[in-house]
Amino acid sequence: MLTAIVRGISPGIAAGARLHKAAASMDVAVATVQHRRFVQELAAAGARVVALPAVKELPDSAFVEDVAVVLDEVAVLGRMGAAGREPEVALMAEVLAKHRPLRRIEPPGTLEGGDVLRIERRLLVGLSSRTNASGAGQLAAIARPLGYTVETIPVRGCLHLKTACTHVGGAAGHDVLLVNPEWVDVTALRGFELLHVAPQEPWGANSLRVNDKLFVPASAPRTAERMAAHGLAPIAINISEIEKAEAGLTCLALLL
Repeated sequence: MLTAIVRGISPGIAAGARLHKAAASMDVAVATVQHRRFVQELAAAGARVVALPAVKELPDSAFVEDVAVVLDEVAVLGRMGAAGREPEVALMAEVLAKHRPLRRIEPPGTLEGGDVLRIERRLLVGLSSRTNASGAGQLAAIARPLGYTVETIPVRGCLHLKTACTHVGGAAGHDVLLVNPEWVDVTALRGFELLHVAPQEPWGANSLRVNDKLFVPASAPRTAERMAAHGLAPIAINISEIEKAEAGLTCLALLL
C-alpha cells in the first residue's frame, strides 16, 4: 500500500520563506481545513496516511516533500536550500528511518525533494535556487548504483522543478508531463509527451498522482480542461490559502 506522510499546517505558516510570490495575508484556519480535506482525499485514493503534528516554530514544515527523496531502496535526506528549514530534516529522519535506510546530502550540496521528479527508474533533478549541482551530483552517486538514471534540468522563475513540471500519466515509453514551458527547459525533457498548462494559469503544472487518482489545483480550471481533453481524469482540490505560501499539491505529501 502506498504510504503518504503529511504534517499539519503550522500556525506560523504566513512567516515562511517566499521567493516568487509576494507576501499575502493568510487565514490559517482556512488553510488548516483545506489541508485536512487534502489528507482525506489521499486516504480516499487508497493511501495509508501517516499524519504528523504541526510544528509552530517551523512555518513551512507542512511542505514535507522538500525534506527527502524516497526511492524504493533508500530515503535520501535533503539539505535545504532555505537554511531556516534545516530542522525539518531531522524531524523527518526519525519517521523515514522506520521505512528505509537513510542517506544524506552533505555540504556544499543542497537538494530539496520538490526538485526531484521520479518517473519509474528515471530521476529528473531541477537545478534551482534550492537545489545545486553538488546536491544533484550526490543524489546521482547514491541512485545510479541502484539502477536509476539521473538527469539535471534548469529551472527558472519558480521555486522547484515540480512547480513547473509533473508526471500526469501514460504507459512506459509514452509518459505525459504537465509543464509550464516558461519555467523549465522543455528541450531537456526528451522522451516525454508534453502537455502545456493554460497560459493564464502558470502555477497549474503542479499535479499529484496517488494510485489511480490524479489531483490538480482547483485554481487551474483551464489547465484541468486541457487535461480532460487529453484523456486524463483530473480531480480538483482547493488549496487556495496554502498556495499563498508558494506551495502546491506535491509539497504536502511525501509518498513511499
